[in-house]
Amino acid sequence: MFKQGAAAFIAVIASIGFGSAQADPLVIRADWNITPGQFAPLIPGVMQYAPNVFRHYGKSYIVEPLKMQGGGATLTALAVDGTDLSTLSPQALVLGVVNAKLDLRVIGQQISTEVPGYLQTYFWVRANEIKQVEDLKGKVIGVSARGSNVDSAAHMVMAKHNLTEPKDFQVLEIGFPTQLPALIDKRLDAAVLVPPFHLRARNNPDLKPIFSVGDAFGPVETLMWMAKADYVAKNRAALVDFLEDNIRMRRWMFDPKTRPDAIKQLSDFTKIPVEGFTEWVYTTGDYYYEPHALVDVDRLQKNIDTMKAVDIVPAAIKVAPYVDMSLAKEAVARVTD
Repeated sequence: MFKQGAAAFIAVIASIGFGSAQADPLVIRADWNITPGQFAPLIPGVMQYAPNVFRHYGKSYIVEPLKMQGGGATLTALAVDGTDLSTLSPQALVLGVVNAKLDLRVIGQQISTEVPGYLQTYFWVRANEIKQVEDLKGKVIGVSARGSNVDSAAHMVMAKHNLTEPKDFQVLEIGFPTQLPALIDKRLDAAVLVPPFHLRARNNPDLKPIFSVGDAFGPVETLMWMAKADYVAKNRAALVDFLEDNIRMRRWMFDPKTRPDAIKQLSDFTKIPVEGFTEWVYTTGDYYYEPHALVDVDRLQKNIDTMKAVDIVPAAIKVAPYVDMSLAKEAVARVTD
């Protein structure tokens, strides 16, 4: 009798311990390169500014932001399980599927660019030196990372003008914050300026935009959340909670009543004064954040087909098998307030 009772007690204790382990929140290692536009580094701090936005955070999941250069480095990290949820471009999706043989799933949108009515991404040059795209022959063009959308756009626009790398121009990988100083110091001849750096260029009469990412692609599904298919299947419930909270975050960011709080968080994180964001961030002067985190699959397919037409990617894959919007749609259905 004693042995039976002891065994039962041990079984109860074991089951309690097991249940506790199962209840531990999923740690989502999510990479990022720059803010605003990428959510990962902002998520852990949202609770300080809007306690009611992230209702599942700390319960079913937490986010561990991992800063990376973007493009190829980010895809490599995902391939070797160095990250769980990656911020990747259409080009990276193709390279991951075709070259790295990864079974990827796109589960949500972060930003789309070159969308009519919203901010456009321009490459800027020194106005007195570069009058037209052909003048970039023999010059150095800055991109944030190989395999990024801006890298693809630069090559596509240059190809339209019969200029190819490395014969006619060079590409230098350089972080977004360093692009403008490098252009002014003549280390670059064309720099891609994302917010907030484009605002400084607009106020400098010595600089001018020469071409945009939209000149290559039209509207672009610029940055998407991607993960390996098995990771999505294993952690579906937590990822739906993550997306549900993110949809609330988007509402909080764009609601005129709470936008000042979102800007305050962004300012505190970046150490850029609030005044540097007030004019444009989380408005139509910013990139496009789809309210429900849904990816435009037709647009994504067009982006990839466009890249293949000029051999930026090795294949024009059919994207539908690699896009799973069911998680975001489930999350949207839950957000009723």
